[in-house]
Formats: sequence, structure tokens, C-alpha cells
Amino acid sequence: MARFAWMRWTFLLGFALGGFFDGILLHQILQWHHLLSLVPGMADLRVQILWDGYFHALMYGLAALALWGLWRARGQAVATGATLGMVLAGFGAWHVIDGVLSHWLLGIHRVKLDSPAPLAWDLGWMAAFGLVPILIGWLLLRRPGQGGPRPAALVLVLGLVAALGGIWAAQPPEGQPFTTIVFAPGIDPEDALSRAGLGDARVVWMDPLSQVTVAQLEGRSPWRLYLSGALLVSGAGTPPGCFNWTRV
Repeated sequence: MARFAWMRWTFLLGFALGGFFDGILLHQILQWHHLLSLVPGMADLRVQILWDGYFHALMYGLAALALWGLWRARGQAVATGATLGMVLAGFGAWHVIDGVLSHWLLGIHRVKLDSPAPLAWDLGWMAAFGLVPILIGWLLLRRPGQGGPRPAALVLVLGLVAALGGIWAAQPPEGQPFTTIVFAPGIDPEDALSRAGLGDARVVWMDPLSQVTVAQLEGRSPWRLYLSGALLVSGAGTPPGCFNWTRV
């Protein structure tokens, strides 16, 4: 029981990493669904991005809480293999809970919305990223002694994994010349680009409401667009865009 706190916090960190993996891969990279894709009245892309942002903010908060708890419980650290086992168990638990709750009970999204067999995707995803990590974690926890724990090093490594995951998610794909920008309602995209010092950027596509714009910035930094009314800029990180919604 003395080591329960360490195990609990490593499980929570794994749970948060499972949420990161889901959001980064399925919401942003593959774009198979958003958090509230199947919720009636939520078809507006800006609203979908807003709730994806809230979801990622929650995962960041859980990861930060877990790292804080691990640091406080470092005197109760267990062997590295057991720690990894609990992280994997938490990672898998996220996908099992998300599958049962979000896909089937609440029905707010499915793994692959455009699939003719969404249930097969739900089950396959849960097995591969939910049940398999839980099984591997259980096997690691059952292994006999695996060497002495290094609590400070473990916390640092786990913290780096969580931080690098967020940094990696903010990077644009290699060789991608275009930047997608979501503007707040009432913002003129060309005026916003001009105010950000990007007036000569080439706009290649704009939605009918002039709120989603795809532009070619010629390698220049898009960060200044957040000061000109952008809610989200691809390749420039999500938090500023998420919090910018508070001004809408």
C-alpha cells in the first residue's frame, strides 16, 4: 500500500497519454473525427475545433497533475518495468473507456466516421490500443524484481514524453507549404494577414463564410496571426487558439 500513490499517478499519466495519442492522431493528423462529430447542431468547424481544444487542455491538465503527483510520491517509486506497466495500463484504459463511453453509450463520435463498417473500426482500435497495452502492462507488473527504482529520472523521462508529444503535435508536416487558419467571426482574412505582416501571402482557398483560410506563407512564422484574430493556426500550436475563443 505504501507504493499505491506512485502506481496511481503513473496510471493517470498513461491515461492522459492515451488521450494525447487519440487527439493528435485521429483529430489532427488523420482527421477521421472530432470529439463531437456526431452531436446534433455541432457541424460548425469552429465549434468542433473549440471542443477538441478543450479536450486537449483537459489531457494536458491530467498529465500535469500526474507528474506533480509522481514528484511528490518519488520516495515510493517502484521498479522501472512496473512503472511502464502502469503507464501502458492507463494508456489502454483510455481507449477502452473512450470506446465504450464516447463511441457506444454517448455516440458523440466513432473512430472512422466515413467507414461503411464503423463498429469494426471501433472494435479493432479498442483491441489494438486498449486491450493489448493493458495486457502488456499486466505482464510487466507480474515480472519479478527488475532492479532498483530511479524515481527522479523516471519522473523526468515521463515528463519529457508528455511535453514532446505536445510539441510534436504542433509541427506542420514536412514539405507542407500550406497553412490552415481558422479566424474568429467577423474577421476579414486578407485584412488579418496584412495586419500580421503577411499581406503578400498567397490565399489558395477560403470557405464561403471566410472563417477557414488556407494560405501559403512562404516559410514565414504564422504566430503573429493569433494577434490578428486567428483562433487556430496549423503548425503554430493549439493553446493560443483554444484560449482565443474566450474573446469570441
